[in-house]
Amino acid sequence: MFEFTVETIAGATGASVVAGDPARICRGCFIDSRLVERDGLFVAFSGERVDGNDFAPQAVSAGAAAVVLTRTPEDTLLEQADAAGCAVLVADDAQEFLLRLAHVYRAELACTVVGVTGSIGKTTTKDFLAALLGARFRVWATKGNYNNLIGLPLSILSAPRDTQVLVLEMGMNARGEIERLAACAEPSLAVITKVGTSHIGMLGSRENIARAKAEIISGMRPVPSRSEAGVPGTAPVLVLSGEDDFTPFIRDEFALPAAVEVVLAGTGADDEVRASNIELDVEGHPSFDLLLASGESARITLAVTGAQSVSNAVLAAALAERLGIDAATMEAAFKRLAITGRRQELRRAACGARVIDDTYNASPESTAAALDLLEMLPVSGRRIAVLGEIGELGEEGPRLHALVGSYAAAKKPDLLVCVGTACAEEMAAAARLMGMPARSVAIAGDTARATELVRQSLRPDDTLLVKGSRFLGLDRLVEEVC
Repeated sequence: MFEFTVETIAGATGASVVAGDPARICRGCFIDSRLVERDGLFVAFSGERVDGNDFAPQAVSAGAAAVVLTRTPEDTLLEQADAAGCAVLVADDAQEFLLRLAHVYRAELACTVVGVTGSIGKTTTKDFLAALLGARFRVWATKGNYNNLIGLPLSILSAPRDTQVLVLEMGMNARGEIERLAACAEPSLAVITKVGTSHIGMLGSRENIARAKAEIISGMRPVPSRSEAGVPGTAPVLVLSGEDDFTPFIRDEFALPAAVEVVLAGTGADDEVRASNIELDVEGHPSFDLLLASGESARITLAVTGAQSVSNAVLAAALAERLGIDAATMEAAFKRLAITGRRQELRRAACGARVIDDTYNASPESTAAALDLLEMLPVSGRRIAVLGEIGELGEEGPRLHALVGSYAAAKKPDLLVCVGTACAEEMAAAARLMGMPARSVAIAGDTARATELVRQSLRPDDTLLVKGSRFLGLDRLVEEVC
């Protein structure tokens, strides 16, 4: 983790030191006063319901070396900080403070940074990359979903000083956010997994989503001269999906004008890194033939489920090859990999039924992939799909939910439970319109009602898929039945 003096922190961020020793050393950054460690740096964020400035006294009591406020400190806090030997700083914007501090530490690390963004598959691709690159390098990667304007700088600031490769997931809710993340992280290599419909409600169109994802290019830089991973000074490399219809747009309008090399990965004959002969075993684990740009090949078996994981794996393989990971090493790393949970995770219900826990989040594309898996798995009983509403679709919500319902009907589950309100009704209506019997389609207004319906009907030989946006809390349904 970072280790800076108060004076260095102030110089890097523009914050003002209003009390304390400028030479005091801070180690580690925290935004939750309950997690502050001795000699740590506490940064106060003002939220809608909680103002972090109010918790600065707790951070001082926990042994913080410095606290960063976004308002004028009270005299009682200054007295407490003075007695504890804790410095007090004031910054105009806590978010910008973190980004600036992380940028300085990222430069000091002089490691190779890999950025991962896209509408779906970011976290899985990030996990794949961390596993592949970890076979050769000391890798630090984004934990959980720490991929926003607060989480990404915290991920950088927590990286050990001997990190050789930093793998950072980059998410966004609006235009300009990935540009700020990329300016902080300065990746030398990057992946855009897919341009889908996530956030279409905020951005208006898939083209605008593509433009937002392409912002990662603006921050890309050559591999640092002191980096131990990659060839120092080589041009930045962007890996894109050969199947995505917005790949030519991103390549021609953004990457090539910025002198960023583009590598295509997918299943097409023209892709430089490609998968072929994809098969799924009875538990949904995919195997495929991987052909690298070098001509090396391997038969890859993934420890994760679902055919859509193959596209994420191939994107990761294309980038890993650029950092010298060979096919045999990839084969071994993929086989033992465990990714972040609740992504098509196979579990067992208390009654013995098989459960596909895909409750981490949802988009129309990832919901379709989950339904594909449900259809593919061999079952002796019934196939049951519990599909929750998908957030952040805006005016496109009714249309896209109807498409999801139509797709669900095409997969012919024995029971479809649509969870939510108006958009859940759109899903259910479309499923019935496309031929599902009315008795096989149910609507549950919330997770509690959906749980009740599942408990009443689930049998030991059934297979249950649970999929929906995080705000519905469908993970609670899974925990109730398992």
